[in-house]
Amino acid sequence: MNSLQNPLVLLPAVDVSGGQAVQLVQGRLGSEKRFGDPRAAAQRWQDAGAEWIHLVDLDAAFGRGDNAEIIAEITSHLRIEVELSGGIRDDETLERALATGCRRVNIGTAALERPEWCEEIIADHGDKIAIGLDVRGRRLAARGWTSEGGELDDTLDRLDRAGCARFVVTDVASDGMLSGPNLDLLRHVCSRTDAPVVASGGISTLEDLVALRELVPLGVEGAIIGTALYVGNFTIEEALRTASLPLSGEATASAAGSAGRNQIEDTA
Repeated sequence: MNSLQNPLVLLPAVDVSGGQAVQLVQGRLGSEKRFGDPRAAAQRWQDAGAEWIHLVDLDAAFGRGDNAEIIAEITSHLRIEVELSGGIRDDETLERALATGCRRVNIGTAALERPEWCEEIIADHGDKIAIGLDVRGRRLAARGWTSEGGELDDTLDRLDRAGCARFVVTDVASDGMLSGPNLDLLRHVCSRTDAPVVASGGISTLEDLVALRELVPLGVEGAIIGTALYVGNFTIEEALRTASLPLSGEATASAAGSAGRNQIEDTA
């Protein structure tokens, strides 16, 4: 992989509950911090230069209604790519999600509860389907993280064999905690699949993005950023610049190459 041509892709999160942009702590109901109009949040990330957003209907994920009209409005008005998640568990909700014009959907609970259906839609829709692996320890969480699923490795291996094009890996314990991403979990997932991995959970600082950038050669393709942006730990512009920095090895190689060229010029 030429990581200079493949920087870490950033997906600012827009999580919608009750018509508002919110952020949860460890996915817990009642832990919402509200951040106003989700349409304004999505527009802000687009205007700042983001190429993707990660758009979540939290009410649909928790099975307590939905924000379908707002979700469709956001997706249709953006010029950038949208990864859509939340409550997509059958043909009806899948078709409704895809009809918004999103670039891909992220399937979570159904990957655990309806594995055969997931294999069918992976075959039918290819890279429009990403599978969300919400992880506690080495087990998976479902239904808006309110119930426990199966073993991570069993589910990952099965979906990998089915041809899943992309995995979105969330460390539930660090989500919304600003405690740093779970790099060991991401390395573990990358070691078991050749599919690209999008990291989620715990990003707090620009240094966290540098650490994730170093995992690009292993298979980490992108990172979802939520709370850190909303509370102002850094700006999306700063994050995008950081995500495009060369790897530490690349920087060393580039400096060595430059020094070598200078030496040749000096002796010419």
